[in-house]
Amino acid sequence: MKAIALKNYGGPDDLTLMDLPEPKLGPDAVLVRVKAAGVNPVDWKVGAGYLDAILDAHFPLIPGWDVAGVVERTGPEVHEFAPGDEVIGYVRKDWAQNGTYAELVAAPVRTLARKPAALDWRQAAGLPLAGLTAYQSLRRLDVGEGETVLVHAASGGVGSLATQIAVARGARVIGTASERNHDFLRELGAEPVTYGEGLADRVRALAPDGVDAAFDFVGGDAVDVSRQVLRDPARVLSIIDPGVTAKGGRYLFVRPDRDDLTALADLADAGKLTVGVDKAVPLAEAAEAWRLSRSGRARGKIVVDVS
Repeated sequence: MKAIALKNYGGPDDLTLMDLPEPKLGPDAVLVRVKAAGVNPVDWKVGAGYLDAILDAHFPLIPGWDVAGVVERTGPEVHEFAPGDEVIGYVRKDWAQNGTYAELVAAPVRTLARKPAALDWRQAAGLPLAGLTAYQSLRRLDVGEGETVLVHAASGGVGSLATQIAVARGARVIGTASERNHDFLRELGAEPVTYGEGLADRVRALAPDGVDAAFDFVGGDAVDVSRQVLRDPARVLSIIDPGVTAKGGRYLFVRPDRDDLTALADLADAGKLTVGVDKAVPLAEAAEAWRLSRSGRARGKIVVDVS
């Protein structure tokens, strides 16, 4: 099969299109013929060796944890899917090697759900990791109807999905973004504010009594700014900074979860959630996708077209 892989830890220029063996299929796994693979910052961080202390890597290493595709074959203990089923998945395993930037991927059944009919292949490929991160973040802080939440980097891959999920829950969303993305946030149902110096004052102008919950999807001083405008300074969550726990907040590292992924697909099919795709590139040009992801300037998701 064709796959994009790294021979050793490296960056975009080290990604190589290779012919590699078809992945082995375990009893509780599903072989997926990949239509598209979502690109996430963790892909190039794993590729660069930044997660080496917590995640073993084996080479050649095929990056990618997000997938949308068609079931090719199932292991003997898989009863949830059959050949021909359209699926999405957050295919994170306990080590890095056989990722989703490939024509075929063997995915543990626990990582997959049925593809939402409302999304095309590219949109579907961009949903799993970012969508699960957003969904699990909002659930961790128990965001509900009538609450006001602050979403940092609200126009990004995770933030744009968190904004929509919060709105679907009946919450009011104040979202930070550059001015060029303010109209985009309004379309998602958020009230935009420009990030940078004076952010706390701009948030207070919109919510004089403070916000109920805040989500750091960008890093930097987002946690500290959030604590200035929160009614309860402990009700802040970061996916960037584990040190948030020392300040009384919550840290989240997304987990594969088939039920959560199904809930996201249901929201999409109900017309309450969509995935904005900023850029799609062919498999052979995955390096371009990594460069854009590393720039931090993508609005919505970046995907790799595989077939």
